[in-house]
Amino acid sequence: MSRSAQGSCSSTTPTIRRRQRPSEIAFDGYRPLTLFEIPGAKEIGLEFHSLSKTYNMTGWRIGWVCGRADLVKVIGQLKTNIDSGIFQAVQWAAIEALNGGEQETRAACEVYAKRHRLVAATLNELGWTIKPPRATFYVWAPVPDGYDSIGFASHVLDEVGVNITPGVGFGPHGEGYFRLSVTAPDARLEEAMARLRKLKL
Repeated sequence: MSRSAQGSCSSTTPTIRRRQRPSEIAFDGYRPLTLFEIPGAKEIGLEFHSLSKTYNMTGWRIGWVCGRADLVKVIGQLKTNIDSGIFQAVQWAAIEALNGGEQETRAACEVYAKRHRLVAATLNELGWTIKPPRATFYVWAPVPDGYDSIGFASHVLDEVGVNITPGVGFGPHGEGYFRLSVTAPDARLEEAMARLRKLKL
């Protein structure tokens, strides 16, 4: 969300629901914008956040929602009628993460930033011109001319045995791009980058 495109939120605007991506996974002092930094958003917005990525709890399915009390209450009523709650041990683990996981998250960010530099350098050796992202643990890049995203992902897998994600899997606006993750261990990522350097385009 760019600051220039935000404008302000009006009380006549319908309720806005925004999933806050892992906002703590950011590098070099960058801090992603939250919904509630937009003027008026607190009156009409709900922001959802998951502990999955920030605290390495992927698959545990625990997170939180914040916003105006009456809007959050509606979410609580809905949730009560959908399920009976999350396994209590997961709730206790989440409390521990929120109360003391900052140091581990910062350490993880340093690891991700180093891996981003490796991926960017490898892709740039192959002819791309990309910069390491300022946040998240994914790298997005355009597919080369003559490919769609699925075709290029298939070519990379067949040619060098590296699995990349075709952008179209995230919707029509992802077409023309592919995604790489930097969550694999260093040795595994380095092996993948060594294979990519042998790619024939």
